[in-house]
Amino acid sequence: MRKPGMQLFSAMVILLALFSARTRAGERPNILWLTSEDNNIQWVGCYGNEFAGTPNIDALSMEGFRYTHSYANAPVCAPSRSTWITGMHALSTGTHNMRSRYVIPHDQVGYYPDYLKAAGYYVSNGKKTDYNIGGRADADCWDDMDKEGDGASVDWELLKQNQPFFKIVNFFDSHESRAQGDVENTIYDPANTALRNYHPDLPDIRKNYAKYHDAVQRMDAYVGEVLAKLEASGMAENTIVIYCSDHGGVLPRSKRYLFASGIHTPLIIRIPEKYKSLYPADNPGDVVEQIVSFIDMPKTWLSLAGAEVPGQMQGKIFLGNNKEPERTYHFSFRGRMDERQDNARAVYDKEFVYIRNYMPQVPWMQHLNYLWKMTASVTWEEAVRSGNLPSEQSKYFFPKVYTEELYSLGEDWDNSNNLINEPGYANRADQMRTALREWQLQIHDAGLLPESELVRIAKQHDLTLYEVVRDPKLYNLEQLLDISDIALEQDPDNLDKLRAGLNHPEVGVRYWSMVGCFLLHDELAGTEAQNDPSHEVRALAAWTLIKAGKKQQGMNILEELLLANSYAMLTVLNITDLMGDDGQELMETVRHLDLDEKEQSYEIRMQEYLVEKYPQHS
Repeated sequence: MRKPGMQLFSAMVILLALFSARTRAGERPNILWLTSEDNNIQWVGCYGNEFAGTPNIDALSMEGFRYTHSYANAPVCAPSRSTWITGMHALSTGTHNMRSRYVIPHDQVGYYPDYLKAAGYYVSNGKKTDYNIGGRADADCWDDMDKEGDGASVDWELLKQNQPFFKIVNFFDSHESRAQGDVENTIYDPANTALRNYHPDLPDIRKNYAKYHDAVQRMDAYVGEVLAKLEASGMAENTIVIYCSDHGGVLPRSKRYLFASGIHTPLIIRIPEKYKSLYPADNPGDVVEQIVSFIDMPKTWLSLAGAEVPGQMQGKIFLGNNKEPERTYHFSFRGRMDERQDNARAVYDKEFVYIRNYMPQVPWMQHLNYLWKMTASVTWEEAVRSGNLPSEQSKYFFPKVYTEELYSLGEDWDNSNNLINEPGYANRADQMRTALREWQLQIHDAGLLPESELVRIAKQHDLTLYEVVRDPKLYNLEQLLDISDIALEQDPDNLDKLRAGLNHPEVGVRYWSMVGCFLLHDELAGTEAQNDPSHEVRALAAWTLIKAGKKQQGMNILEELLLANSYAMLTVLNITDLMGDDGQELMETVRHLDLDEKEQSYEIRMQEYLVEKYPQHS
C-alpha cells in the first residue's frame, strides 16, 4: 500500500512557524493536560461516588469547572487516542479497529501538536501515545516525551524555559490492568462499594471493585503530586489545567462498550484568574452542563493557544473566545476489540443514549482474552453458566437480540432498561436515528464493510482506508447504510429484496444482504452465497446453513476457509466459537492452523482460546 509523503505538510508547518507570533508568548497560557486511563465518572468522588478516594481531583473541581456531559468517541484507548491526535474521528480515518495501525495520508492530516508547534508552543507528551496510526512514528510530533509514566519524569525546569508549553501527563495507575489478578487484601472494604445494577452481587465482584478503587486512589495521588510540582515551579498562574480520562471503564461491560459506563468521562478545567475571559461559567467551582465530545478537544486546545485550526478537524470549539455553538449530540463508535468483532454506534444528548447494533448476532460480553484476566469477568461468566442469575444480569452473554437500544441517562445511567419499543419514546428514537445517519455520511463512516474487505479493497487500489471511504465508486456509504437498514429490520417481507442483493456486483451490498438473510435464518440464501467471491459473505452463508440444519454443508465451507488461510480468518474463528458446541467439529483443523505471529496475532489469540475451550479436540 502507498505510504503518503509528508513533504507538503512539513513545508506548511515550516512556513507557519516562520510567521508565528513568538513575541506574544507571555500573553498566551501554558496548557497542562492530565489524562488518566479507563475510569468513567463513577470512580471519581466529585461526580457522586461517596466511596471514591479522589481528594486531589475533587479539589481541582472546586478550583476549576466540572463538566457533567463529557463523552469519549470510542470506549477503548487506541481509537480514542487516534481521534484525539488528529481531531478526526477514527471511524472517519479508518483507524477505528483496535490496534490496527493502518496508514492515513499524512500529507493531508496533521496532528494537533504540529499546529501548536507552528504557533510557537513547546509540546511535550507523557509516555503514552497509542495513536493506532501507521506511516508516522507516534513520537514524531512532540518536542519531548517522558521516560516514565505518572508524571515522575516531567522536567519542570525545561518547561519553564520553554513557555508557552503544552504538556500532557498520563496516569497509568487507573488502567484496566490494575484491576486484573489477585483481588484479596484491598485497602478499600469490598462491602463499601456501589455495584452497578448489571453486576451480580458476589464477593469476588465486590473485591474487584475494591481493587480498582485502590488503583484510582493511587492515580489521584499522582495527580496531586503533579499539581503540587506545577505550583512549586511558579507557573500555576500561567497554566490552564485540564483533567479527564481517555474513555470509560473499567469493570466488565464498561470499557469497550457504548453504554454510559464506557463513554461518560470526567472533565475538569482549571483556568487562572488572569485568563478569566475564558471562563465557561461565572465562578470556579461551577458546574458546566454543555455536551463536550472528545473530538472537540483538539480544536479547543488549538484555539486556546491561538494556533491555526485546520479545516479537516471535525469537532467544535467548546471553550474560550472562539467558542462555537454547543453541539446537540455526541457520537461514539465501536469496532473490533482485539480478537473479538463487533460493530455499533451511539448518539448521546443530555437525556438519552441511542445505540445502533450492526452485529446483533453476537453477544455484548464475548470472551476477550485481556478482559478475562479480571476476576470479575470470570466470576460473572461462571454465575451466568450456573443459571442462577436474573435475565437482567445474564443477557449480556447471549446474542443481543436488539438492533437498537434507547436509555434514559438520568433515570438509568447503567443503561439496563431498553426503551426502544416504548411508544412514548418513538419520536426521540427517530430523531437520534436520523442524526446518526447524517453524521455517518458527514464523517465518511468507515465501518460499514467488514475490516478484511476494506483492507482488501485498499490494497487492490493502492490506497489508504481513508481514501477508499471517500471514493463513492469504491465505498458507496449511502448505499451501504440503506441496505444495512433493511438487513437489520429482520423483517421477512424483505427477504426477496435481500436475496436479490446476493447477486449485486458490490461486495458491501452482498454482505449486508447476507446479514439480513442470516438474521432471518434463510437457508436458500446460504446456498446461494456459499461460493461468493467474498470470504466474509461465504463465512456468513456457511453459518446460515448450519443454523438452518444444513450442518455438514456449512461446516465444509468453514473448513475450506480455514485450510486456505482465508483473509477472513478472524471472522471464521469467531464464528467457530459463536456456534457453540457445533464449533467443536472444526477443532482438529483449528488446532493445526499455521498462523503468522506478526500478521495474525489476534487470529492466534482466537486459536489459543478455542484450543483451551475444547481441549478434548486438541
